[in-house]
Amino acid sequence: MIVIMKYKASDVDVQNVQDEITKLGYIPRPAPGETRVVIGVMGNKPLRGRQHLEALEGVEKVLLVSTPYKLVSREWKNSDTIVRVGNVHIGGNFVTVIGGPCAIESYEQTLAAAIGVKEAGGHILRGGAFKPRTSPYSFQGLGEEGLEILQRVGKEVGLPVVTEVVDHVNVSLVDNYCDMLQIGTRNMQNFELLKAAGRSKKPVLLKRGQSSTVEETLLAAEYILNEGNEQVVLCERGIRTFVDHSRNTLDISAIPAFQRLTHLPVIVDPAHAAGKRYMVAPLALGGIAAGAQGVIVEVHPNPAIAKSDGPQQLVPEDFKKLMISIEQVAKAVGKTMA
Repeated sequence: MIVIMKYKASDVDVQNVQDEITKLGYIPRPAPGETRVVIGVMGNKPLRGRQHLEALEGVEKVLLVSTPYKLVSREWKNSDTIVRVGNVHIGGNFVTVIGGPCAIESYEQTLAAAIGVKEAGGHILRGGAFKPRTSPYSFQGLGEEGLEILQRVGKEVGLPVVTEVVDHVNVSLVDNYCDMLQIGTRNMQNFELLKAAGRSKKPVLLKRGQSSTVEETLLAAEYILNEGNEQVVLCERGIRTFVDHSRNTLDISAIPAFQRLTHLPVIVDPAHAAGKRYMVAPLALGGIAAGAQGVIVEVHPNPAIAKSDGPQQLVPEDFKKLMISIEQVAKAVGKTMA
């Protein structure tokens, strides 16, 4: 249920409603707005007490949420959520670009990529310190050494940083080094990790699972919000289909679907969808044209020697060209660069 308070209801009325929700055995989740407060009624047992809550002072109406996800739905919050990563905004009418190497390989490699991202106008630096790979013999990342490099480079070039966390026991470690936590496609339904990320106060970039539906993705995000962290960005990164001309299939249709159902911002990852460098720019621009509020791409100073995902990484010069095109498309669809 959602309790919608009357226009400028008093703090006493709002608190009284929360107290009554608690007495009924549920958890109240207030969401203050500019003119009124909305209170979510959370709990696992069957919903009851609607008429009682409607009769309380200051209550305008009580609505039943029709979706299995509550906190991420537009029924709960109709206005777009704006996520802050350092001094950068993601969401609303902003277009935010995240760039950097797939994996942190060395200080020199990361710095070269970061300078390219910064000079081209990118907003956030990405880089993997822990790399969950399909093969156990593939490069698995530098671990904490990689986190140290990413943090150092981010500070030197003046960009907030995002990196993937792959295990709930490492959330606090990664939290110490980055400005945003990424949960990758293979971990979208790692529920202990989702809950641990929800207990962190860092923004979370949640990638859609390779074979997950839109609803399953929103329910994964619900785990994070249910732990108290409302700073979540969804990422469409391509789903597994029967095609063989690309690594995955970027589901452009998921972008408006997400935006109709949730207030959370949505970005696209064309590199992991395509798996091929020549597809990255067209897919990125297609995502922005469809309404995505950002793009995350991989940038490497020398992709030919990259330790992971070399064929899909852009060189800094190509990233610079992409940034110019993104700005043009963003302007055409009524958005501005973050």
